[in-house]
Amino acid sequence: MMTYIWSGLVVLSVIFGALTGRIDAVSTAALGECLKAVELSATLLGGLCLWGGVMKIAEKSGLSEKISGLLYPLLGRIFHGLRRGSAAFAAIAMNLMANLLGLGNAATPLGLAAMTQLQKENPDPETATDNMILFVVLNTASLQLIPTTTATLRLKAGSQAPMEILPCVWLASILSVTVGLTVAKLGCALHRRRR
Repeated sequence: MMTYIWSGLVVLSVIFGALTGRIDAVSTAALGECLKAVELSATLLGGLCLWGGVMKIAEKSGLSEKISGLLYPLLGRIFHGLRRGSAAFAAIAMNLMANLLGLGNAATPLGLAAMTQLQKENPDPETATDNMILFVVLNTASLQLIPTTTATLRLKAGSQAPMEILPCVWLASILSVTVGLTVAKLGCALHRRRR
């Protein structure tokens, strides 16, 4: 679907550029924005590599296991029936750590790994379990302590204090996680009653 939308936008841009006599502006904008996209990707890549490396070091050194142990009292209450040493719990804990560091792109493969492990524990592969639903909500709400990607973008845009947004990020993160998990828990409880 997105292929059709993007293709349509490109075609419409060319048509309207030709009809208004500004096709040169369309081609200049297309080339200029392509260069900006590459620059932005390179800028974000540095931060992702740094924090991705920190995550890998934490995993190899056993720090991630210690952190997942510290997170278990909280995550064990959210994800009922999930064993402390399970592969699903480890992937969820690593995903949460990546989100806490504001690494949405680095959190994605960890999230996919967590969903794969949760699916292996699913008795009905055609229906999402409560834990799967709660994980999607928690991952989407993305509780963040350090908004790495946003701070990198602010720095690239010339901000003198790219981390001054921390209080707002913390408030928005706490509110989104609280509301999301509350609604998801209520929805799961309501679904269980209807069965």
